[in-house]
Amino acid sequence: MRYLILLLTLLATAARADDAKPFNPADYPPGLQKTLRYADEECDSQDGGQVSFAPDTVRKIDLTGDGREDYIVDFRDTKCGERETTYCGTGGCVMNVLVTLPDGSVRPVFGGYVRSYRILPPAMKRGAARTIRFDLHGSYCGGFGAQACWKEKAITATPFAFKQP
Repeated sequence: MRYLILLLTLLATAARADDAKPFNPADYPPGLQKTLRYADEECDSQDGGQVSFAPDTVRKIDLTGDGREDYIVDFRDTKCGERETTYCGTGGCVMNVLVTLPDGSVRPVFGGYVRSYRILPPAMKRGAARTIRFDLHGSYCGGFGAQACWKEKAITATPFAFKQP
């Protein structure tokens, strides 16, 4: 019986892997495609070759609390030819947050280098904006690179940036 369950599990996993659709920038709204073109432009400027996006490069989630899907674009696992670090440095990797407006267009509200991020649990209030906790280079908190630096921001349609003191 255990072998039958194991076999069925392996077959189901293999079927899901076969159904996995390759990443295609054309599957996203024009405003988001513009953000994804950054990867091609950066790779071309470094004579790097073909850009390979990870399947999870774009994350869809309602961040503003308005019921529309917003987007987080994380270039952490994006490759430029054989180079794995084109979009990352000591300050983290390039990340963009884009929100969907009432007319259906997409607006970038954040773009920068982020070491990691975490979307905090939603507020109990229906329709409230989600907050993201960003792990940034220590210089954004008045320190140096290796020091911990966390900044939190509720995501709305208003663009924002983190400044170094």
